[in-house]
Amino acid sequence: MEKNNLLEISLATKNDRDKIYRLRHDVYASELRQHTPNKEMTLQDHLDLFNIYFVAKIQTEIVGFVSVTPPDHNKYSVDKYFTRSEIPFSVDEDTFEIRILTVLKTQRGKPIALALLWAAFRWIQSFGGNNVVAIGRSEVLNMYLKLGFTATKKIVKAGKVKYTLIHAKTDELNTLVDNKFKNLFTNLRNRCKWQLPIDFFKPATCYHGGAFFDAIGVEFKNLNRRNEIINADVLDAWFDPAPPLVEKLKNHFSWICKTSPPTDCMGMANGVAKARGVKSYNILSGAGSSDLIFLAFREWLSPASRVLILDPTYGEYIHVLKNIIGCHVDRINLVKANNYTVDLKEFLKIAKNSYDLIVLVNPNSPTGQHISAKKLQQVLSQIPPYTRIWIDETYIEYCGKKQSLEKFAATTTNVVICKSMSKVYALSGLRAAYLCAGPSQLEKLRSISPPWAVSLPSQIAALEALKANRYYEECYEKTHLLRKAFTKSLLKIKGVSVLEGKANFILCFLPTNGPTAATIVSKCQRMGLFLRDVSSMGKSFDKHTIRIAIKDKATNQKMLKIIKQVVDCYPFVRYNVPFSTT
Repeated sequence: MEKNNLLEISLATKNDRDKIYRLRHDVYASELRQHTPNKEMTLQDHLDLFNIYFVAKIQTEIVGFVSVTPPDHNKYSVDKYFTRSEIPFSVDEDTFEIRILTVLKTQRGKPIALALLWAAFRWIQSFGGNNVVAIGRSEVLNMYLKLGFTATKKIVKAGKVKYTLIHAKTDELNTLVDNKFKNLFTNLRNRCKWQLPIDFFKPATCYHGGAFFDAIGVEFKNLNRRNEIINADVLDAWFDPAPPLVEKLKNHFSWICKTSPPTDCMGMANGVAKARGVKSYNILSGAGSSDLIFLAFREWLSPASRVLILDPTYGEYIHVLKNIIGCHVDRINLVKANNYTVDLKEFLKIAKNSYDLIVLVNPNSPTGQHISAKKLQQVLSQIPPYTRIWIDETYIEYCGKKQSLEKFAATTTNVVICKSMSKVYALSGLRAAYLCAGPSQLEKLRSISPPWAVSLPSQIAALEALKANRYYEECYEKTHLLRKAFTKSLLKIKGVSVLEGKANFILCFLPTNGPTAATIVSKCQRMGLFLRDVSSMGKSFDKHTIRIAIKDKATNQKMLKIIKQVVDCYPFVRYNVPFSTT
């Protein structure tokens, strides 16, 4: 469709409404004989006092419209035909009505009705509606049904037309579109000039695991429930924060809670810089790595940007790059046969292809595979300086204190290190992180970083954690021993293979001729064990891979017992493909 002939979808203005009322008269009074023609040649009703109209236009001329009745007044057009007791589904405060879906006679047969119906649905969805009710004209009833509406046996005749009472759940409609009709609606979006103040598709959210909070309760009414479950679907540390850190927070807790933190987190930046051997101007603090990813990527990138990432890798990156910014993203596909390691020669060859950003997670999540600092620095030094390189070192302390590239990044103009303090310092709940880079890369980010970005307890905890090197290094050593022992025991379960990695988690591979990871995860949840199905974290994963966080010895034994009990229910065949456990 030519640009000038794009179908414009927008909210109706006052002038549009005046035209709509005349068009309603033309269609529903003159053409369909549902109403008696009147001398004013306009058609309105009491719902027009509070409903919302959407119009479709081609070159500024209205070619179709649809109305949405919100639940505010508990009045709908279906009430004209049916009593509430006759309606065979619930009509409540979350119910919206779609009505008067109309396309002018000369424009019928085009995707105008579908575009208007989608506009009405997205409006309802964005305003929190759960239920949709409508009466579908016989001519277009099949369109409603294909999109997931359910027809009732309630039929009415008005003028020349029969209508069927229909209804739907917004979540079910959205799932059906995503799974079955995404290409259809993507093509429709490309043919539309979408002028509504909401996105054409519902914005995607990034799933990080954390399903265990459904068992504890997201309103925290009974935190003792945490003792009844094992949260191995997220990678929180199994050990506690350093004792001096906990003691300091306890001793000053009331004051900390009621006191505003330093506006620019400069004390935290100074402490990080001293601990890492860089300058404070090399550090930008943030409330967790996600905060910094959203801050930096939306500043640096646009839909025209080209980005290179690993696959599989941490899901936050592809979510921000594809679903939020809309970049062109290329992937280096890591394969199971090579333990998901990065071929550095291949990586360097691809990385020289004029990318705006390259993202590396090292050690990678969810594979746990690590590239040594020496090898990685050699490769990065050969990448063109106009390509920005983002290295996520969330788990690097598990690989040894000399493996971070923070000092190297501070001397460059294109390398940025992102360091979360959640997993290796047992501070996941406090949300503390920072970027380390040359000052020129942080200058603009510093200007758009909000004041008080990191809370006072988080800033204090971060500084205290950096002083407790010996305590944490002992925790890392214990983690390696726990991981190895857990891997050894897990391999004794029939049909299971393991990729161990270097961090505080392992990948567990189930036989492809058995139940999926989703099935095993679901059954384990019923027994209080929460694991992560990683099939959505990379295109190279099949549906039989699970990530498991390492816990303390007693908890690991509980996990093994539950996993064995669940897995033993199925007649697995053992894998023939060995995996490295180093």
